[in-house]
Amino acid sequence: MCKFKRLTLSPHTCSNLHYIPQIIKCYRQYAKFLQDDYASKLGIINIFLTNPDFWIITDIDDEFKGFVFLDNFTGNQNAKFSAEITVCIDKKAWGSFTRYSAKIFLKNCFDAFGFYKIKALIFPDNHRVKTLLKSAGFEYETILPAETLRNGKPQDIEVYSIKRTYYYKDEVNYD
Repeated sequence: MCKFKRLTLSPHTCSNLHYIPQIIKCYRQYAKFLQDDYASKLGIINIFLTNPDFWIITDIDDEFKGFVFLDNFTGNQNAKFSAEITVCIDKKAWGSFTRYSAKIFLKNCFDAFGFYKIKALIFPDNHRVKTLLKSAGFEYETILPAETLRNGKPQDIEVYSIKRTYYYKDEVNYD
C-alpha cells in the first residue's frame, strides 16, 4: 500500500518538511534523468518551492519511497485539460510497489483534477521510466528531436501520455 503526501510550503502552512533531505538525496541520485542543461542550479528545491502539486510517496509505514509532481497544466482555473507528470522513485521501491502506486496516483489525478490527458516527457535513455509508464497505461506519442541540451549536446525528448478514457472506458472520448 502507498500514500501520497502533499509537500506544502506556503506562508500559512508547511507540512511534510521532514522529507526534504530524502527528496534532495533521491533527486541528486537520478538528476541525470531529470534535468537538462537549463535546469535551475537550485534543482529540486526550486521545483518544490514553486510547485503546489508536489507529493511525497511513502509506504503504509510512512517510509519515503520517492516523489511525484505535476506541472505544465493546460486549461484554466475551472477546468484543467492536461498536465505533465514527473516522478522519481528510490531504488528500494522499484518493481511492484512503483507500478501499484503509479496506477493509484494517476486514477486520483483524473478524479481530483478532471484531466483528459496526463503526459510524461523523458530522455530516451530512461528505460526504467519507460517501462513504468507503459505498465501504468501510457502510450508512446512522439519524439521531439534535439528538444533541449544535455551535457552540452542536443537531446531528444520522448513524449508518452495516458488519457482519461484508460480509466473511464464509458466516458465521452474527446478525440
